[in-house]
Amino acid sequence: MPRSARPISRIHSTNSLERLNKDVKRRADVVGIFPNEGAIIRLIGAVLLEVNDEWQTQNRYMQTEPMAELMAPAIDVQPPQIATEAA
Repeated sequence: MPRSARPISRIHSTNSLERLNKDVKRRADVVGIFPNEGAIIRLIGAVLLEVNDEWQTQNRYMQTEPMAELMAPAIDVQPPQIATEAA
């Protein structure tokens, strides 16, 4: 797949908490000075809600349906038996 055709919504860091902290810091830098503690809590809460919504709606790395198919029991398949008697 050409590089330009790849989806933009990729995680640039393998550490989710690090990415979340960077996002909160970036948004806090835009605001600059907070009038009170409640404003900081509202900003962080909004960022957390947004990240939660993204995680809920995006395609998961391991979806549950294919995993359920892998874990389904086999249908009465008997493995071949090796004869123990001498021929």
